[in-house]
Amino acid sequence: MNKAVFIIAEAGVNHNGSIELAKTLIDKAALAGVDAVKFQTFKAEKLLTPQTPKAEYQKKTSGAGTQFEMIKKLELDQKAHEILKDHCQQTGLEFMSTPFDLDSIDQLDDLGVKRYKVGSGDLTNLPLLRHMATKGKPIILSTGMADMREIETVVNELSCSGFPMDSLALLHANTEYPTPYEDVNLQSMLSIKEKFGLRIGYSDHTAGIEVPVAAVALGAEIIEKHFTLDRDMEGPDHKASLEPDELKNMVTAIRHIEQALGDGIKKPSPSETHNIGIARKSLVALDSIREGEIFTEENMGVKRPGTGISPLKWDQYIGSKASRDYQKDELI
Repeated sequence: MNKAVFIIAEAGVNHNGSIELAKTLIDKAALAGVDAVKFQTFKAEKLLTPQTPKAEYQKKTSGAGTQFEMIKKLELDQKAHEILKDHCQQTGLEFMSTPFDLDSIDQLDDLGVKRYKVGSGDLTNLPLLRHMATKGKPIILSTGMADMREIETVVNELSCSGFPMDSLALLHANTEYPTPYEDVNLQSMLSIKEKFGLRIGYSDHTAGIEVPVAAVALGAEIIEKHFTLDRDMEGPDHKASLEPDELKNMVTAIRHIEQALGDGIKKPSPSETHNIGIARKSLVALDSIREGEIFTEENMGVKRPGTGISPLKWDQYIGSKASRDYQKDELI
């Protein structure tokens, strides 16, 4: 049995700055059956300059103003983090959050998170990655906007620092919200696996659930997907997020695919062994055959049921003598 795919429900900033909304997101994620809920930890002043413009998709989903103004409203303070982590524990989910600066890494470490998740935007942020590596916790690293050379630079940097490679996972991603299907390039996830030999996964920003499910079929061990309570809510990421029922459908589909992948050994499954005698065929007498008569294509054929001699032995019987009498349609 393959190891279960680790599914992260990315609440991100879809709480819109409300603790109660964030707790409701956790509740819905638990009902969907995910493994973890992830938020974002940052201080706007340390994340971006006041003049930083919004991305195009942010302009469409959050109106006028700067990215700084938008982000500032979405900060979660230390108390909020503690409340949300406790709520995750109560619902049986792992609390996760993506840190965007060094202090946020320390804050999450003090909070006792099990692992770190790095967003695509910080793939090239060596000071952040180096500081994170000192914490000795697993790192999940998204690779949106990156080419293989940049990923290799980061992997080598972490490896040379002594960070254990079995604690590093790489997620293929595309940072456009929503990602056009023709830009997903899902097979590059396999290229990452082949190149580095590390755990791989996929952070999805497409509309719908098809692509993350396909990623699991290709071998993804980690899936991350944005979700919201309502795509019509105001905010930068709601439009590219799943609603609760869709999130549940995605989890169900992934768990089905996990079961369907199997162990790779080609053999009859327990559920189909009873069909062998019904669906397969055997060697049969097409007419009455007397003892000593030669089996030919005229007097011997292949019919159901499959409880007799396999037609794979056809060549062994054609041209040989019958050892006894056979009635028409009798199994040889």
